[in-house]
Formats: sequence, structure tokens, C-alpha cells
Amino acid sequence: MNRWILGARPKTLPAVITPVVVALALAYPSFDFINAFLALIVGLSLQVAVNYANDYSDGIRGTDTNRIGPTRLVASGLATAAEVKRAAYITFGIGAIAGSYLAARSSYWLMVIGATAIISAWRYTGGRNPYGYRGLGELYVFIYFGLVATIGTYFSQTGNIGIEAIVAGVTNGSISCAILMVNNIRDIAGDTNSGKRTLAVRIGETRARRLFMFMIFVAIFSGFTISILVALGIFPAIRLLNEIKYKKGSELISVLSATGKFQLIIGTLISIGSLIGF
Repeated sequence: MNRWILGARPKTLPAVITPVVVALALAYPSFDFINAFLALIVGLSLQVAVNYANDYSDGIRGTDTNRIGPTRLVASGLATAAEVKRAAYITFGIGAIAGSYLAARSSYWLMVIGATAIISAWRYTGGRNPYGYRGLGELYVFIYFGLVATIGTYFSQTGNIGIEAIVAGVTNGSISCAILMVNNIRDIAGDTNSGKRTLAVRIGETRARRLFMFMIFVAIFSGFTISILVALGIFPAIRLLNEIKYKKGSELISVLSATGKFQLIIGTLISIGSLIGF
């Protein structure tokens, strides 16, 4: 596989595609193809950019030296730190250009929000005092990959903020947090040794697993208030709740993948339910 595709971590992309699709379904019959396309480009660019930025920052700090999860470019030697940093800047730039055009077509407030998203994405593991190392990663993910991604896309289509878009933002944000949480549960040992104090490290493995379960519950409950079809998501949710109880180490990679698929399932159910009024 091309090293840059590998470093972009394609399996994380549903976390930004789903909020956009859900928001478009909620906004229907209002639909602006160009705004929809721009919102998708912004989301994909920021997700890929933050993946490259994390790769760079964790790589130069040595955090990824004994990583269990997916291959990182800097730590594995597939690319130099300078190359990965440049890739992050380029993808941030693409997101900024698309976001600026989207703001010009809808509201310049989106430009302000986009600027904070880029700064926060870089500060996640970059800079002198990255907040991802202080247990605040889940908060960032909930705000930007949940609320902002969903509500921002909805607003760019309708010009207003609807209650359903806010609730859908909570749903998407909760699952995105769950994705990050299972990732951090898997890396507790390595993060502890390298001084990376993620939320999972701070509260301990048992509580982290319980918090993952709570996030899945919130996603089901909030999604159900939008469409009763989300009740069908209980079945994959039960599987996730069972697996998070006993899987450890590299076994959690499959849970991570399943949580990403779970977000797609819930997003699809909300979208279909919204479109057919059910």
C-alpha cells in the first residue's frame, strides 16, 4: 500500500463521512451539492491532516516506538518527520481552502470555527503542551467530529441550526469518542511508559471500558430520539459491549474497526429514518 495512504489511515474516515451524510439527510429537501461537496472535503482533509499531525508529533516524541496499532510513518521509518509534517500542512491547507469557500457561500462564522478546528487538530499532540497528552482528546473529538461536523454541514444547507442536527451531533460525537477511547485503551501500557496521559490512562482500564459502554449507550439513545430505526443498532451495540469487556491488546483492533462500522450503521439508520419520516 502507498505509504501516504497508509499514513492517512483510511479506516478513520467514516468518522467524518457519517456526520456529513446524516446532516444532509436531516436537511433534506434543502440540498446544495457544492456546499455538500465542500463540507465533505473539509471533513476528510481535517481527518487526514490530524492523522498526519499525530504521526509527526508522536513520532518525534517517541510515543509510537512500541505501538500496538496501525503502522505510523515516522516511527516505522517509512517517511521522515519533515515529510509527514509537510503532508499535514498540505492537507490542512486543502481543508482551509475548501472551508473558506464554504464559508463564503454560507456564513463567515464557519471560517472562524474552521480556524479553531485546525488549531485544535494540531494542538492535539503537537506543541509544547498537547492536550491529547492531558486526557482531553475525547472532548476535542466530541466537539469537532460530532457537533461541529454535523451542525456545520446542516447549517451550510439550511442556514439555521435545528434541534435534530444538534442531537445527531451528540450521536456522532459519542461514537467518535468511543473510537478514540478503544484506541487509547489498547495503548494504555505504551502511553503510560511514554508519559502520554490520555483519558484512558488517567481513569484506568476498567473505568475506560465502562466509559466506552456509556458512549455507545448515549449514541443509541440520542439517535433513537431522531428515528426509531436506530433501535436496530442495539444488536451491533450488544456485540461491542460484550467485546470491550474481555478483549485486550491487539485484540482491540477488531473492536476499533467494529466501532467504526457501528457509526456507519447508526448514521445510515438515522439518515434513512429521517428521509422516510420514520
